[in-house]
Amino acid sequence: MRISSLHTDQEHTVPVVFVAASKLPTPFAEFAMHGFIESATGREHVVLSLGDVADGAPVLGRVHSECLTGDALFSQRCDCGSQLEAALRAIATEGRGVLLYLRQEGRGIGLMNKIRAYELQDGGADTVEANERLGFAADQRDYAICLPMLQHLGVQSLRLMTNNPRKVKALTDMGITVAERVPLHTGQNPHNRTAFIWRPRRANWDT
Repeated sequence: MRISSLHTDQEHTVPVVFVAASKLPTPFAEFAMHGFIESATGREHVVLSLGDVADGAPVLGRVHSECLTGDALFSQRCDCGSQLEAALRAIATEGRGVLLYLRQEGRGIGLMNKIRAYELQDGGADTVEANERLGFAADQRDYAICLPMLQHLGVQSLRLMTNNPRKVKALTDMGITVAERVPLHTGQNPHNRTAFIWRPRRANWDT
């Protein structure tokens, strides 16, 4: 196992340890999987890359926060799983890109609190209201981990697949160049239709 510390001069980034890289064959393409650990928290993150992402040209990419229910358990309460699949398919079609998979479940509140939030949503609250009633901010995700991981891979700028303009601003504030926002419209169903209604109003999302 190779372990090396990554350093950056950016004020908002966090100390990161690169652990190892391996092949990851998927139904879409054979990606390279790069493992990282946050030094302060011990949280483990991965980046999937395909093709030459260090050639200086903007790279098609997605920053995807962990969603056990959507990514692995096929929940239709959200569009996370379908967005993850769509992003990997898009990267495979392009033959070049990165997907950062960040371990910050439930918009950063953790799995058990996410289930508590779901319980409140079952009673009529939307995601923002449920998080706030539990004492959390509407979105507690932290993107400081992204810059050192992208620097490790030699990525200089992103064509970011997201419907969330706030994510673009958050990454830009961290010193990451976002050359383009690429909408990722997928995953709407009868179980999450209300989310597509409140997101533009409550969270300024493009749905």
